[in-house]
Amino acid sequence: MTRRTKKSDFIGRRKTKPLKPGPAALVKNLLPDLRLDTSQPAPDDLRQIFNAAEDVHLEIGFGGGKHLVHRAASHADTGFIGVEPFINGLAQALMQVDAAQLTNIRFHDDDAGALLDWLPAASIARVFLLYPDPWPKFKHWKRRFVSPRNLDRIARVLKPGGLFLFASDIEHYVGWTLDHCHRHPAFSWTATGSDDWIKTEGGAFSDWPGTRYEAKAQEAGRLPTYLTFERI
Repeated sequence: MTRRTKKSDFIGRRKTKPLKPGPAALVKNLLPDLRLDTSQPAPDDLRQIFNAAEDVHLEIGFGGGKHLVHRAASHADTGFIGVEPFINGLAQALMQVDAAQLTNIRFHDDDAGALLDWLPAASIARVFLLYPDPWPKFKHWKRRFVSPRNLDRIARVLKPGGLFLFASDIEHYVGWTLDHCHRHPAFSWTATGSDDWIKTEGGAFSDWPGTRYEAKAQEAGRLPTYLTFERI
């Protein structure tokens, strides 16, 4: 069954400072070739979008693209979809993709929920949500990406045994995510000891390049936490 996207629910910034000519040219000329066309039905087999991809991974809110591009460069047999509505971060990622001549990345520069609704069921092997906006004020908690509705969406697109990987340096959001995933019948937390979710060096996920948000958290004395949930 294929799906089409609906009107965007995105809340947040789209752009800050104007792009320089080089990044602006990539947004104009390269992005259209790499942007998923969610106005059309999704393919029954998502791997058709990529050349010889064995699996497809999804990163929601990739910032400047360091983690996404690192994984794509390290795993040529995997297709990667990156979601980032913030045009300045998207431009940074396009510069890295262009420099490395990567062919196994596609982008969605709008609402992640709409993309999750478009993707075929059981089509994604891993979903990364790394240092998402914590929306710290109580009145804004409803804007947090981790919610029953979005966990339903993630559960639908993950393959059985697929992984949902979450990282944050905000203690309340970590607890929030643990609680929501514990209550959701489709997810099982994989941790067996503290080393499985707290590490001060190298991160807790394999092949981890770090992110600038992680570095900022550590500089501020906040301890990052890494959670891995398996799709039951």
